[in-house]
Amino acid sequence: MLILGIETSCDDTSAAIVKDGRKVLSNVVSSQDRFHSKYGGVVPEIASRKHLEIVNFVVSDALDSAGCGFSDIDAVAVTQGPGLVGSLLIGIMTAKTIAYVNKIPLLGINHIEGHIFSNLLERSELKPPFLSLVVSGGHSELIWVKDYGKYEVLGRTRDDAAGEVYDKVAKYFGLGYPGGPVIDRLAKNGRPDAVRFPRAKLKDGSLDFSFSGIKTAVINHGRSIDAELRNKELKQKKGKFAKIQGLDEKTMADILASFQKTVVDMLMENTLIAARRKQAGTIVIGGGVASNTWLRKKFSEAAESKSIRVFYPGKGFSTDNAAMIACAGYYGLRDGKKGSPMSLTATANMSVVD
Repeated sequence: MLILGIETSCDDTSAAIVKDGRKVLSNVVSSQDRFHSKYGGVVPEIASRKHLEIVNFVVSDALDSAGCGFSDIDAVAVTQGPGLVGSLLIGIMTAKTIAYVNKIPLLGINHIEGHIFSNLLERSELKPPFLSLVVSGGHSELIWVKDYGKYEVLGRTRDDAAGEVYDKVAKYFGLGYPGGPVIDRLAKNGRPDAVRFPRAKLKDGSLDFSFSGIKTAVINHGRSIDAELRNKELKQKKGKFAKIQGLDEKTMADILASFQKTVVDMLMENTLIAARRKQAGTIVIGGGVASNTWLRKKFSEAAESKSIRVFYPGKGFSTDNAAMIACAGYYGLRDGKKGSPMSLTATANMSVVD
């Protein structure tokens, strides 16, 4: 079964062809980073306009790369939500047109479900049940995957997502967009225990996350150091970061390493608690933050000490991509899920559970 996947939930335009849910024949992704970088984050109107300009070319490239045409496709799967409404609608309208003209099923897919399934694309041995941590620029969720298409949400962020906090911290320090990769790189030169940042502890005992506090703490710490340097007239005039809040490279690296450690520790603590409650032998991590090197290192160490298997998406499948959407579509269709109606529309706050 060949599934055409289309993903336009945020600022990446992607199309892919996946065979039988696991074999990726093509996965084309067009990034908009250069259009949003000067704003320090995604501008919804710009994102939707760029999707509109390029989506047809991306779909065409995906078909060509897979060596097939529309007549070979058995179904088209498209991200229905969650995401930016304007961006989602471009992908949905494209998928509707393809499905209608070629008389094939249309499948509306949850973006979070796609990130869960991204690990299945290269690992034939991975099957439910397992615990999934989806952590990206827009989402931070702990999900117990009972079976394909059967989920229980154990925890989610109550404010900012982890990846969103990375972007906001990077924006404050003038490090560019997206913030995750640059912070990950610079933090390697810093001391993770240099600064002790607060960690949110939710009194109700839930496995929800809260990252707004760490974001504010990091920014306030930067401001306090900057004020001290200004008062003492010790502002650095050399080095790559001389113009960034008056901080030298070493201080900057220490702050970023300590920030990153705190975020990963918070993610890991709740995940391991959830694994213990569910007696999970496998943890699957998805989303853009899954590519973070510190996160992978610490999760792998912790999982090994507890005899838990941990999986991360392969290269190119951590960030938003259409292959994961096609994969989710395949398992839905295989397990009897009916195609979506032509009235399918964007759902900005879509949940993986009804």
